[in-house]
Amino acid sequence: MTDFAVKPVLTGDRTVLRPFTAADADGIWEIVQDPEVVRFTFEPSTELTPERLRPWYGSRADAPDRLDLAVTDPATGELLGEVVLYEWDPAARSCTFRTLIGPRGRGRGIGTEATRLIVGHGFEQLGLHRIELEVYGNNHRALRVYEKAGFVVEGVRREASLRDGEWVDAILMGLLDREWAALNGPDSGPGSGPDDESGNGLNAPGSPAR
Repeated sequence: MTDFAVKPVLTGDRTVLRPFTAADADGIWEIVQDPEVVRFTFEPSTELTPERLRPWYGSRADAPDRLDLAVTDPATGELLGEVVLYEWDPAARSCTFRTLIGPRGRGRGIGTEATRLIVGHGFEQLGLHRIELEVYGNNHRALRVYEKAGFVVEGVRREASLRDGEWVDAILMGLLDREWAALNGPDSGPGSGPDDESGNGLNAPGSPAR
């Protein structure tokens, strides 16, 4: 049964996902200054400030219809990014997924593991049937991460956004519960490696519209 009111702690080998608090806003603010995060996450009109981020992340633990979790280093507790299931459709048992990993979390397999942890929770504990996402076509690192998790390309919105003077495609990817189960049965192999990094989704953090 789907219950987004419960905010779990999900533990892996490389990262721990935990509920957000208002104190995490400063860490997210630092992460969203990273040029790669800006390039692959934000629309040009997105405006974020620490004052806007603080109440947003302070309210994530009480959100009844979505799941926002902080991606942290298990050894130090450092905030490295976030993973989110949102746009929940109860009738279709579906959600949209996005992730955001800062520079200190890249190149360590953390993005891949964080993706698998929250997607697995969505299918195995929340009873979702489908999880989808959109990613810029030039975000090759993110595409590799999502493919490793089992997402497949379902469509392309050609030249959907003008980024740094270049038209880029938006790639729609999806994953179904039965596909996840088939990929993660007893005969499945490991899904991450030390060179894996998470890219970013198309949606900015800290926005009430998200």
